[in-house]
Parts: sequence; structure tokens; C-alpha cells
Amino acid sequence: MIIDFHTHIIHPAVRESRENYFSDEPEFKLLYESPKSKLAGVDDIIAVMDDQGVDRSVVFGFPWRRSDRFKANNDYIVEAVNRYPDRLIGFCCVDPFNKSAVKEVERCISSGLTGVGELAFYGTGIDDPALDKLAPIMDISREKDMVVLLHTNEPVGHTYPGKTPMTLAQIFKLVKRFPRNKIVLGHWGGGIFFFNLLKREVKESLKNVYFDTAASPFLYDPQIYSYAKTIAGLDKILFGTDYPLLEPKRYFKEMSEAGLSEQEIAAICGENAKNLLGLS
Repeated sequence: MIIDFHTHIIHPAVRESRENYFSDEPEFKLLYESPKSKLAGVDDIIAVMDDQGVDRSVVFGFPWRRSDRFKANNDYIVEAVNRYPDRLIGFCCVDPFNKSAVKEVERCISSGLTGVGELAFYGTGIDDPALDKLAPIMDISREKDMVVLLHTNEPVGHTYPGKTPMTLAQIFKLVKRFPRNKIVLGHWGGGIFFFNLLKREVKESLKNVYFDTAASPFLYDPQIYSYAKTIAGLDKILFGTDYPLLEPKRYFKEMSEAGLSEQEIAAICGENAKNLLGLS
């Protein structure tokens, strides 16, 4: 089974008139002002899954600032999962700074969504105020044994839309504050798993943390897979495309170039996600 752990589908109203959402949603404008930045719907992702051999995908929207917008996008996720219950796994996405965020997470759970994410703090990184706003969402997720997926990025290197002013210290503070949560860090966790090589503290702090491969072909050489397998552990790597940013075939090619065995690719592309999500 192949499971894509990181995909976005967006409400049709937004896809049809994205420019209407730029004025009071600066993070959305940052990522999607360019017409080259793709927006996808449920039919698009199912078509790509069918074409490229993906069995199931974790789908979520965008962390809109306005509650009416993240509610509408979450409703779209619920509809998509109900339409394709054997293909799609829905996560609830909110802006943790919005006063309705916690109630929305509770509403989404009652509507059948089974995780939270991709949560992102594009303007600040994961600073102390962000951690405080995350706390009640993390409490609910821990109580429900649900995964929380968070946007992270490497703190050095080239700039690009959506790269936050995030530090490895912030990421480490996050995982230490919520040690009993199942956490997935997007985009290889900004590389924090490299510090598993330290003899103290980091490895234990990252024991419930997983790393997805979203945007990897844009960020890292294919050797990242071999290093992550050795340092983080094969079981901690989750195949995620960040679709529609990239399609699955780009990742399959890089995994082969990295010299992974068929069994290792199978673990990354599905078995690890299957175990984490408790899928039969």
C-alpha cells in the first residue's frame, strides 16, 4: 500500500478566484500569489493517485486566518473523505491563533476527520506564543490519539515562499513541550533528526516524532533518504509529496536513486504511515 501523507486540496471557491483572498490572508498570498502555484481539488488528487499508483492520501486544506474560511475548507475535506472513504484520510487545518481554532478541531473530529494539520506559522516560526496556542490543540490530539502534522523548514539555505523564520531550537522546544503527542514534522523536520547523533536528550525527545518527505526534490539531494534511514530510523520516514506542489513520481525516482531496497521503499511509502495511523 502506498500512502501519501502530505497533500493539500482547496475549496472550489478559492481555486476559482484566488485573488479575492489575498488582501486579508497574507500567508495565502505569500504562497499562492503566483499563478504558477497550483491549487488542487478532490478530483485532481484522485486522478493523480490513480495515474501514479497511490492507494491513499492524507488530505488537508490551509491554515486560514479567518474562521469561516478554515471551516469551509475543512467541510470540503469532510466531503472529500465521505466521497472517497477508502482513498482519502482527512485532517483538520486551522490557524491556532484564531479564537475558534479549538472548537473547530472538536467539530472536525465529530465530523470524522482523524488528524490535525498541516499547522503552520509562516510569519513567526514556532515561537513561544505559537506554542501556547498549540497547547489546547495538542491536548485534544493526545487524548484522541491523533497525529498532528506541523510545517517545519530548514533554517539555512535558499529562500522561497513559505520558508519561515524558524530555528532548530524552536522545533526542539516544540517536541520537548509535547512529548506524548504523535507529531509529524513536514519537510524532513528542517533537518533536526541529524541531531539524533548527539549522545544525550535529542533521541529521547524525538521518540514520538516522524518526518515527511514533502518538497524533498526541491530541497535535498536524494542521499537524504539514506542519511535519514541511518540517523532517524527507517520507521520514522513518511512519504509525502506536498501535492499539488509535486507529484508522486518525482519522489519514487529519487528513492530509487538513493539506493534504497524495495523493502525500504515500501516502508517509507506506506507501511510506516499505515502503522502510525492504525490502518488495517
